[in-house]
Amino acid sequence: VQLQASGGGLVQAGGSLRLSCAASGLAFSSYSMAWFRQAPGKEREFVAAVRWSGGSTYYVDSVKGRFTISRDNAKNLVYLQMNSLNPEDTAVYYCAAGRVISGTARTPRAYNYWGQGTQVTVSS
Repeated sequence: VQLQASGGGLVQAGGSLRLSCAASGLAFSSYSMAWFRQAPGKEREFVAAVRWSGGSTYYVDSVKGRFTISRDNAKNLVYLQMNSLNPEDTAVYYCAAGRVISGTARTPRAYNYWGQGTQVTVSS
């Protein structure tokens, strides 16, 4: 199984980025997908998740209304559209895949597979 995250970069506060995660080696449409992030010196934090069908999405409160997670099961891709970025969003962003039980979508241990991460840096 491989999860390849891309789309990170340096952006000014208020700007936007779209992260992509390409999945291979798994039955993509059977897996919930999520984005986590980790800032220097901090624990890995849940950002957003989408259930296998795309019908249910979950977000950490700090990104609600600014970030949107979506998936394309035909292309084995999951996206994270990030708008109104601020310096507190600076982190390495990781995509993850798992057969997530209801109620555990925000928990890292619910996910079996992880990508390598992509750096997002927001300047003030």
